[in-house]
Amino acid sequence: MPTYVMLANWTDQGLKSIADGPKRVDAAKKSLEDMGGHFRSLYMTMGQYDLVGIYEAPDDAVAARYILLLCQLGNVRTTSMKAFPEEAYRQIINSIR
Repeated sequence: MPTYVMLANWTDQGLKSIADGPKRVDAAKKSLEDMGGHFRSLYMTMGQYDLVGIYEAPDDAVAARYILLLCQLGNVRTTSMKAFPEEAYRQIINSIR
């Protein structure tokens, strides 16, 4: 299953209700599971981004739908990246030789 990296920042709305953050994370994980995906890890970070999430989704369309649903709630804004595991990286690099 493809892996994705989500970089997120809290919005003003998300910060005003930060005490509810853990409940929102649980709901977000369940939403992804309902779409056939799996949330692998979440980190609160210091610096340019407030949160980093690593998740798996069946395909790019599900990953996009998931991020759109999260952002629609208004608590975070995200930047997303598709991640290629080392094995795929090696196959890609070897294919250009």
